[in-house]
Amino acid sequence: MTSPRLTSAAFALGGVLLFVYPLVRPSGDDAVAMASTAWVTGHLAAMLGFVLLGLGTLGLHQVLGDRLSLRAAAVTWAGAGLTLPYYGAEDFGLHVIAQRSLRDGTPALMELAERFRFDPLAITLFAAGLALLGVGTVMAAVAVWRSGMLPKGAGTALALGLALFIPQFFGPYPVRIAHGALIMIGALWLAASLLRAPRTTAAA
Repeated sequence: MTSPRLTSAAFALGGVLLFVYPLVRPSGDDAVAMASTAWVTGHLAAMLGFVLLGLGTLGLHQVLGDRLSLRAAAVTWAGAGLTLPYYGAEDFGLHVIAQRSLRDGTPALMELAERFRFDPLAITLFAAGLALLGVGTVMAAVAVWRSGMLPKGAGTALALGLALFIPQFFGPYPVRIAHGALIMIGALWLAASLLRAPRTTAAA
């Protein structure tokens, strides 16, 4: 990804998808919610959003060309890599378990979902991945601030949103939707800044 337009598109679409995630995902965590199409759609949107965020930070490095933005891209990719397996299992694995539980009338099957979600290794890798995503986007925001090529605050809202990804899980569902909106606004802000940047600041 060498074009600032593609980098901008990656941030913009990634931000929108990370807003779609809480907007579409059912608010409950029961079998009915997990068996729904909305559950799969919402989590899939989040996974695609994380991938696009990684592509965006890589493109941002190619725009800025400094060591900090390269490290930000590496940390963000590492965070996405650790986060995606958990999201994939939540999306597809819990969906299948919930469907079987409802079809067979065996609510005890949902204990498997809880065992996975709170498995020490699984949740540790998940938390580490989200933490690295936060660190990576904060590093990217600092790189933007220092660069002089983009508005100083262009990366701050996105960095704040990713830094708050773990705490927002403990809030009521409207807070989670507001958090998704914060990420989207931050991503769109950075995307727009990249489009307005002088062409000489990035490879065409």
